[in-house]
Amino acid sequence: PTVVIGGVVPWFGGNGRHGCGGVVVAEADESDGSLVKFRSQIGIITNLELDHTDHYTNINHLLDTMAEFGRNCQTLLTNGDCPLLSQHLPGTRQWSLGGTSSAYYRFLDARYLGRASEAVVHAGSKCLGPVTLPLPGRHNLANLAAALAAALELGIPFPELQKACKAIRAPGRRFEFHSVVDGRLLVDDYAHHPTEVAATLAMARLMVGNDESTLPLVPKRVVVAFQPHRYSRTKHFLQTFALTLAAADEVLLLPVYSAGEQPIPEVNHVTLARAIAKAKGMVHCFDSLEHVAQEFYCHTRAGDLILAMGAGSINRLPGLVRSAIPMAA
Repeated sequence: PTVVIGGVVPWFGGNGRHGCGGVVVAEADESDGSLVKFRSQIGIITNLELDHTDHYTNINHLLDTMAEFGRNCQTLLTNGDCPLLSQHLPGTRQWSLGGTSSAYYRFLDARYLGRASEAVVHAGSKCLGPVTLPLPGRHNLANLAAALAAALELGIPFPELQKACKAIRAPGRRFEFHSVVDGRLLVDDYAHHPTEVAATLAMARLMVGNDESTLPLVPKRVVVAFQPHRYSRTKHFLQTFALTLAAADEVLLLPVYSAGEQPIPEVNHVTLARAIAKAKGMVHCFDSLEHVAQEFYCHTRAGDLILAMGAGSINRLPGLVRSAIPMAA
């Protein structure tokens, strides 16, 4: 198919591909409401909660936008495990990882391992069979469920989908392993909303002490180098960010990446650090990415899984750390 999405897909090395079939797969971003311009044969809503508070005044504003998107789709598939979708936008059909018995597509007996995720797929009253996704994490299996539901709606035979699942690789900046530096594992991840951060941390925890993970070494701790993205998001979710990040063994906190926004008084990484500390988290503040790279060895140890997390320039950190090794030594 022709593909236009946000992330870099490993099997064609980009975020766009001109295909030769009659299907176009497009990622519609709700951030500015422009997704209502799509007229889709099949629309998919993976989950729903408030974000992009620079555009949406409240959750009802977001729900109205998503409802308009849904009306423009011939078939709307939604996540039955998402409370807001189940209540307000159930769509034509739903999928579920076992929590919603009324969902048409059900993925039962799910197993979340250090290097893979597994489930048994049901469509209506039929058991289609098992699938194995070579990626850990519940959120990855939920995304697979959405993709499989759409593929089955298009009439693609399930055995072909089973085979294709085994070849799936994560897009760029989605728990992307970068390198090992003196026994420290550097991973780049795009998570910048509290729920995304929580999902990535849960995935990382599956790998701690697990010698069957996708990583080349067995991690012992999870350290998050976090760069908040947008002042508006940081302000709205400050306490939730604090509680979520406090679950890491250590947090290296960077200044807010503005993404073009003007600063908001008292909304900064120092304020967030105080909230993390109040939530019993271990946190250190830094002035810049270069500052983190220079102090890298002071706050990390061999066996650490270090997540460079955020949607701004944080993906530069692994390279800066490697460049700073002679200085640290």
